[in-house]
Amino acid sequence: MTSLQGPGRLHGAERRERDASPYPERFRGAPERSLRIGRVLRHVAGVDHVDEELLDLIGRRMYARDEPGAALVHAMRAPGSGRVTMAQFGKALDEGIAAVPDAPAALARFFAQVDEIPDWVDPDLIERGAGVVRRLGRTAADVLLQLSLIGGYRFGGPADLLAETGGLSGATAMRRLGETETWTHAVAQPGAMLRRGEGFRLTVHVRVMHALINDRFERNGRWETGRWGLPVNQSDQAGTLGLFSSTLLLGARFLGRQVSAEDSLAVMHLWKYVGHLLGVDEDWLFDTEREQNVFNYHVLLAQGGQTPAGGALAGALVHGEGNLHRGRLNALRARYARARLLSMLRYWLGREGMEDLRLPVRLPWAVPPVVAKNLVASLVLGHSEPGRRQLDRAGAAFRRKRDRMLFDGGRRAIGALPL
Repeated sequence: MTSLQGPGRLHGAERRERDASPYPERFRGAPERSLRIGRVLRHVAGVDHVDEELLDLIGRRMYARDEPGAALVHAMRAPGSGRVTMAQFGKALDEGIAAVPDAPAALARFFAQVDEIPDWVDPDLIERGAGVVRRLGRTAADVLLQLSLIGGYRFGGPADLLAETGGLSGATAMRRLGETETWTHAVAQPGAMLRRGEGFRLTVHVRVMHALINDRFERNGRWETGRWGLPVNQSDQAGTLGLFSSTLLLGARFLGRQVSAEDSLAVMHLWKYVGHLLGVDEDWLFDTEREQNVFNYHVLLAQGGQTPAGGALAGALVHGEGNLHRGRLNALRARYARARLLSMLRYWLGREGMEDLRLPVRLPWAVPPVVAKNLVASLVLGHSEPGRRQLDRAGAAFRRKRDRMLFDGGRRAIGALPL
């Protein structure tokens, strides 16, 4: 677990900012707004009181990083002997550390941690969870884009980091969305989280990408550490993980999909292992939806207010969705896709959330047909093996179609590591 003493390599000005307060300025920066946005989640999670100790920890870990990832990146950028090359990292990731002759110590230590499977991992439960996510199909894509991703742009910090890394143009925003969807799709494939599986490989790739970005922005003087905390910190990473697990399940239910208690535990287990591989602190990896939702609620209370970056990012994605090539009748389909996205965002974010993100406010007309279709999927198809196979096929077909649009017919991919 990351030490609460905080990072050991803060630079002079950053260290003085940290010494002045255990929290960055954004911590609990908009309490009334956070309470208002979190009303539904508080009810769903059954939160009857605010855990001030947990909130304190969330604030402090805004200054905590993934230390094993940071140590590897330090070795990647170090001169002379002991330096880890990108080729060595790639070979170790693809073939195992034994395939790297005279592996540098930092690389060996990193993969010793990554390759060790915790005692709590249940491969069968991971496979079941992946199957649940696959069968959610387009519903999973809707929730992750609309509620988890764009909904998260209502708060400063992570959105501002995305803006700093160049995500404000429509083309860049859609490329990054495609990369994120490629990763979330990969972890849900059969066998993907085994050591040689694509989900495992891409998750470790994402971890090192985060560590490289964190290191770059800690050093380049452009990031306001005293305001935001570390660029990629434990609190934001753990909160983001919750958007892929319990928020996905909650959103799917709000769109009419029924998820059994057993399937819920399986999905949570899948993302718990993903979180472990991403370097999230072990005490913030949860087994149940309720535990994760309680944590998510406190993460929400810890947030600051809206910044211009959130609206710019949301607008870039809405614009980008309306400009994806959809084949025959492209102009008509593109207009419908943009209108559908805005309609469903209104359902999730309300009028105030849409206005916060400077998005056009529309009626949520697109939601009732989605709910009706999902009720049929849950109550009819989901109760038989042939029906579940049909849902699996429909999810795969949607994924292929989505890949063609996001990558313009090219091969789907994750971005190169920004060394």
